[in-house]
Parts: sequence; C-alpha cells; structure tokens
Amino acid sequence: NVAARAITMPWYTGPTVLQSLDDFRSEPPLTFLPFRMPIQAVYKFTAQGDDRRIVAGTVEAGSLKVGDQIVFYPSSKKSHVKTIEGFNRPAPTEAVAGEATGFTLHEQIYVARGEIATRASELRPKVTDRLRVSLFWLGRSPLVQTKEYLFKLASARAMARVQDIHRVVDAASLTPREAPTRVDRHEVAECVLKLSRAVAFDLADEILATSRFVLVDDFEIRGGGIVREALADTHSWVRERVLLRNYKWEASAISREQRAERYNQRPTLLLVTGAREADRKRLARDLEARLFADGKIVYFLGIGNVLYGVDADIDRTPENRQEHVRRLAEVANIMLDAGVILIVTAAELGQEDVDLIRATVQSDLIEIIWVGDRVATDLAYDLQVPDAETTEEAVHRVKTLLLEKGIISPPW
Repeated sequence: NVAARAITMPWYTGPTVLQSLDDFRSEPPLTFLPFRMPIQAVYKFTAQGDDRRIVAGTVEAGSLKVGDQIVFYPSSKKSHVKTIEGFNRPAPTEAVAGEATGFTLHEQIYVARGEIATRASELRPKVTDRLRVSLFWLGRSPLVQTKEYLFKLASARAMARVQDIHRVVDAASLTPREAPTRVDRHEVAECVLKLSRAVAFDLADEILATSRFVLVDDFEIRGGGIVREALADTHSWVRERVLLRNYKWEASAISREQRAERYNQRPTLLLVTGAREADRKRLARDLEARLFADGKIVYFLGIGNVLYGVDADIDRTPENRQEHVRRLAEVANIMLDAGVILIVTAAELGQEDVDLIRATVQSDLIEIIWVGDRVATDLAYDLQVPDAETTEEAVHRVKTLLLEKGIISPPW
C-alpha cells in the first residue's frame, strides 16, 4: 500500500501512500486570504498644512487597493481607502501581506489601536469576549481559573480569565488528566477564556495569523495558543445591533478630533451611580454647572428622561432592564459623537449593566463615579465619593479625575 495495492489486505480500499501524497495541496499564498491588518497606531500630521491621518500597521493577510471599502472590527466602522502611504518612495496603489504600511481614508472616522482592518467584500472576523482556545502553558505557576491574565492578540489587549478547562494533556507523555482544574507547566489544554471586552479575531483554520494569542502574567509571556471557536456571550445580541448600526452610520463631515480641539475636551460618558439613598443628582447637577462655567460642552441626563421618553413604549420590569440600559447607551453614543461630556445618573448600576453599555459605547470613553460609602453592587468604579464629603469637595475630586485623564484641560 505504499506504491501499489497489497493483495494481502483486500479489506483496505483507501488510497496508497503515494496517491495520498499526490493529493496534498500547498497552502495558498497569504495574499489570497481575506485582508487583515491589525491597527498599530494612527498618525496625524499638522506641519505645513498636512492634514493626513495615517492608519498604520502590518498586513497579516490579503491585499488592499486604493478605493477599497474597508471595515474596522470590533467597532464595525467603515470608510474607503483614499491613499496608501509609502515612506521615502512614491505612494503605492496596493499593500499586500507581509508589508508594514499605512493608508488614509476618504470618510474620517475614529479608529484606535487594537482594531482589525478588513475589506467589506470579504469574510468578516469574529467578535466576542468568550473564546474556545488551544493553548500551551510555559509559566512556572499553573494557569488557574481564579486569576486574571493579560490577553494579547495582534494589537488588541484585554484582561482574561479561564472560564472552563475542558481537557489537559502532558506535552511529553501525551497523557490526558482527568477533571482538570489547572494547567501546569509544559501542558497543552483546551479552555474557554472570558475577556474583559470583546475583541476581533479569526479562527485558526481560517486565518492563522489573526488567531494566535499570548497570555501575560507579571509582565512575562506565560503561555500562548490559537482560537478554535467564537462562543456566544451575554451581550452578543447587543453587539450584533451595534455592528449593524456602525456599518450603516452616516458620519458627520466634522471629525471627533476637530470637535475635541474646538471644545478643548474629550467626549466622555460620566456614569454617576450609588446606593438608592445617595444624592447622585445633586453631585451631577453641580458638576454640570461647574464644567459649564469653565466653558465645557456638558449635559446632565437623568435616567427618568430616558425611562419616560425614549423608553416610554416598554414597561419597567426586570425582564426589560437590559433593553432600558441598551437604549440609554444608544442615546449616550449619539451625544458622545457630538463631542459632549454627558453626565448620567442611575441607582445601583451593576457590572453587568456597565458591560452592556460598554458593548454599545466605546469603552475608553466611560468613567464611573460611585457616590456614598456603601457599595451595593459588584461594580468596578473609577472614583468613589464618600458620604462625608461636601458636594463642592466631590465636584473638585471629579474634576481632578477628568484633568488627570486628559478629558478636560484647565480653562484659559
């Protein structure tokens, strides 16, 4: 059965070894795969009237030409390629796999490091925060379910926890371990990872370059692997709506950067929450008045404004809570696109509520203030305002936070 059939094995009807070898097919060149370019940075030039914003990165697969419609994931924002840039050489008309390159866009949109650029006409990447992966562990301490690790895939970064460990195999002996609860050094495992936010990626059997990841612990790479499957998460239904919304979004001719420069502020959603007895609205209103006096574009939005306006067609029942939060987030998204600092008050927001808002609104535009000593939910906040502080002291603390994070600048 190497070159010819063996008459002593009449039960075998498969191909010979040589026939099998002849049937092997080479992997197609990376240029024939769907276009993938993880965004490393966006460069803006201002000297001598140069207004280009160059989206830069390395093309991992496929090719890109001037005029192609491009979609960025996980945000699903879209535009068209205006130019492909080259350093100290004539501008090329195409970028192919393996090249470090940059391009400019016809329709100016805000994209950031960690997104993946794709062509609209090709297979889109997966987007979720739950992944089934195969990984190899190198850390001296075992991989456990009780610890957070830094997950790095292409240029995307997120915190990750091991949600389930399905199978562990010793890489030397190939012996599987029963009912595994950890992954020891030099073991191979099939796990489910839960990320702190959704990222874009491909499956290993589709595009390998954008399925590889590493796990970092204590500033060192402890393990790595490939993504086998994209799993549904609790916010998949919201994310699908957001992807469609962003794809259909009619962008303004005024970019977010132009608004930020004109208003001297960065658009931000300030979520002011706390126990039900906490005086959240007083802090929010006084903060709005103080920022307005400083010349900022700011707006206070009480949760009742949404519940009895945008949400007037749905009941205030526990079953509708997620839809209430989603609609609030959509209103906030429009205000943020207009460059506003939006202050929203709501009682006892939990981490699940904020995760849903982050699935709708760009997560780095959200700051969370907890009012009061008693923390009544599992929410991770950016600033806690104690009961003993006066409203003036609390407003000063929030303003200090905004200054430190570069959201506002001191008034001139």
